[in-house]
Amino acid sequence: MAIKIYKKNNAGRRNMSVVKPEGVTDRAPEKSLLSALPRKAGRSGGKISVRHQGGGVKRMYRIIDFRQDKHDIPGRIASIEKDPNRSCLIALVHYVDGEKRYVLATNGMRQGQEIISGEVTPIVNGNRLLLKNIPIGTAICNIEMKIGKGGQIVRSAGTQASLMALDGPMAQVKLASGEIRLISKECYATIGQVSNFEHSAERIGKAGRARHMNHRPVVRGSAMNPVDHPHGGGEGRQPIGMHPKTPWGKPALGKKTRKRKNITSKYIVKRRQKK
Repeated sequence: MAIKIYKKNNAGRRNMSVVKPEGVTDRAPEKSLLSALPRKAGRSGGKISVRHQGGGVKRMYRIIDFRQDKHDIPGRIASIEKDPNRSCLIALVHYVDGEKRYVLATNGMRQGQEIISGEVTPIVNGNRLLLKNIPIGTAICNIEMKIGKGGQIVRSAGTQASLMALDGPMAQVKLASGEIRLISKECYATIGQVSNFEHSAERIGKAGRARHMNHRPVVRGSAMNPVDHPHGGGEGRQPIGMHPKTPWGKPALGKKTRKRKNITSKYIVKRRQKK
């Protein structure tokens, strides 16, 4: 994997870089696993309901198998591909029974590699098995939080978690944020680190490239008029003059947003590290 840094031919190229992942195969995506992806402009009834969305290059959605519930059926990696809808790479798996599925690719996964999912499988990069059968200290990703629902956390490029301990019916998992969380031992996880770990080092470089990615501009509230934002108004540059607020007057920056505290907090052994 390498990061391509462009020559400083103009202002847009000066700070632009792209990640060139290794092992990506040169082939078109599997048509049977593609689905239409409606255009999102962040609008409801023609009015903006989600800011900073719109435009972008047309793309298709790749149907990803987050559950990997074809247990004890070996599959061979036919290709490693980029997915425009997510930061990590994806792998096309051909199973011995003829079925094809996309799964999240782990770091080091290669074309031709064989993977398998089941309650007990070899501790090999890319294999998927129950948390209770994974050795303590193993790096894992694509972790279930509810039994049978499929991977929900640790799916972004370069992320990984560590299995810290097995305590009764629960497993202690340390996430990338530093949070230690209890998850049922009957949940599945994939061995290894999510692919494309250098994704965070990529620099967009210019606003036009961001627009291709469906990102519309963000304007500071302090640069607006009072009618548009609570932080707006004043002669020249003025301080906010209040606790930070959202454009709709709600508290921002530090306000607790956990709605199901009595349900979810009991599974957190240690809070994430404060920066």
